[in-house]
Amino acid sequence: MARDLAIDLGTANTLVYVRGEGIVLNEPSVIALNSRNKEVLAMGRDAWQMIGRTPSYIVAVRPLRKGAITDFEVTQEMIRLLLKRVGVNRFNRPRVVICVPSAITAVERRAVIEATKRAGAADAHLLEQPMAAAIGAGLPINEPIANMVVDIGGGTAETALISLGGIVSLRAVRVGSFDLDAAIITYIRREYGIAIGEQTAEEIKVTIGSAEQTDDEVCAEVRGRELMSGLPRTVLLTPEEVREAIAEPVSTIVDSVLSCLGEAPPELAQDLISQGINLVGGGALLKGLDIRIANASGVPVQMVRQPLEAVVLGAGRVIESYESLKVMFMDSRV
Repeated sequence: MARDLAIDLGTANTLVYVRGEGIVLNEPSVIALNSRNKEVLAMGRDAWQMIGRTPSYIVAVRPLRKGAITDFEVTQEMIRLLLKRVGVNRFNRPRVVICVPSAITAVERRAVIEATKRAGAADAHLLEQPMAAAIGAGLPINEPIANMVVDIGGGTAETALISLGGIVSLRAVRVGSFDLDAAIITYIRREYGIAIGEQTAEEIKVTIGSAEQTDDEVCAEVRGRELMSGLPRTVLLTPEEVREAIAEPVSTIVDSVLSCLGEAPPELAQDLISQGINLVGGGALLKGLDIRIANASGVPVQMVRQPLEAVVLGAGRVIESYESLKVMFMDSRV
């Protein structure tokens, strides 16, 4: 018997929820290929560990960038492997609900649905990530009150104001936590003449990165390859330097939240003073980001209980109550 699935197809991580079981898979959205014969060597965590460490003919790629499919065939292969891992075969083809950024175009929507069906799904529907996050966070989205969600993923940051089961105002920018990593890589290359990899940049962001100054700040040793000599070198990086490096993408995210707030009808804007803004997604875990948004907007900001899982949990609730909640699906027509 095929069980309905919910997939949070993220730029950074992909999570799978099985109806009646809960979250069964949480893996990085990375696939490792042999470029000579296109053979898939690894997927998920195993492939992620290969980034920057492989021979030239082995490439570890992220099939989604900025929330959009950059390689249709690789994305289809990744979804096929995901479905296979959770027990899908040609005899039990499930219905699948996929969470996607609300910013994707109609053509991109069709591409995701097509890739999912070809990978083995009987039917595929799309659900906007901010809506799924609001459901997963347990917000009263069907009430006539303001529910604001800021979902910061690997490639996109989306702010949605939800009331009476629909999105009242929305702002989406194709800037996410990967842009913070890229900004750190660029800063260290420019200021110190040292090249570092994606994983090192992410480690710096998690360890000492922040959007606002905090009390318990420490410096970090960063090891990389000196561009001039090609030799390994270690430098000491301060939290102030990291804040300077990521200032531009952080400002873009904060500005998009303010822009969405500016479009809110007066009655709903008034609600937000008591309801607050809810942060979800991996990028929302950046230290001090809640304080930065609260100071800029004058609205209280809180992190939801499970920021990394909120989107897939919301989609899971939709498949658990499929008939009553299927009105939430996006229109997939081009």
